[in-house]
Amino acid sequence: MGLEVPADSPRHLRAALDALEAGRARATLLVPPALAAQVPTELRAATLAGHEIAGFGPPEPGGAGLALLEAVAGQPVTAWALDGGALSGAALRRLWAWGVAPLPAPLEEPQPGAVVRAWPAELGAFLPAARALGYRPGPVRALPDLRAGTPRDLAAALYSAVVEDRYARQEGVIDLSQRADAVMRVAPLDHAPPPLPLPPGTPTAELHLNSARLVGLASRSLLGTYRAYQRSLKDVGAALRDRPELAPAQAVFAVTLFHGPLEKSGFTLLELPPLRARWYGLGFRLVRAAYGTTRTPSDGQAWPKMAWMPRDAFLDRYG
Repeated sequence: MGLEVPADSPRHLRAALDALEAGRARATLLVPPALAAQVPTELRAATLAGHEIAGFGPPEPGGAGLALLEAVAGQPVTAWALDGGALSGAALRRLWAWGVAPLPAPLEEPQPGAVVRAWPAELGAFLPAARALGYRPGPVRALPDLRAGTPRDLAAALYSAVVEDRYARQEGVIDLSQRADAVMRVAPLDHAPPPLPLPPGTPTAELHLNSARLVGLASRSLLGTYRAYQRSLKDVGAALRDRPELAPAQAVFAVTLFHGPLEKSGFTLLELPPLRARWYGLGFRLVRAAYGTTRTPSDGQAWPKMAWMPRDAFLDRYG
């Protein structure tokens, strides 16, 4: 993941360099051009240490500040933080004309291939915590899949915000995907939807997938995706055992196109009614289109199935 560290003052820049050196990490330092004349030695040291220098704050008309920052740091400045000084449309057009692109917006929580931000005082705790979850922080320009955004990226972002995030809030979905390769979420339900062979009022736990994470893993390795499935089922087992809202759940189930790995993991597959299967299948195709994949999972099965396992059996395997 890309790591941004604001260095908007001489004190913050020195603290960032010290913390990154102690943590053996490289990052993108967000530096106002005015700092070039105040701490030229530290900026040059940042470049020699492998850090990326990005702009922060409003750019000066004419580009004199940008040119000085590049000269002092000894590296081209090709990225700029959008929130540094509330950039105007005119400022963005100037940056674009100079070959400088806006940095991706930082996320609150780490995600593979995304950008996060930590202040210098936070790095001592942030770096080991991120690595423990399987992340490798580095400069934004070093992200392997970094590229210019496309309309498809906008569609994926809108879908995530309007559909997935809203659904997660409404249904109380518990996100278990903090680890870099974790793909599961789980929602407590107060009923057992058909065709589960349980009384309708039986509490259950419904599995959901982190769609963007799963698509990213599947694009690299199907074997890696299967292993992520297995590790994530243990996350669900821990949540089922430890979280009070899941204590009443008597079964775990999922309606998914990825039913093949679940069947191999001990789940029983149930056929959905044809009309319901086609409706869900249409939704899953829209998800795959939004996230940029057309690969059909589960050995070419185009229609979803329900996979389920009783609580005790699930905990015996994964709890």
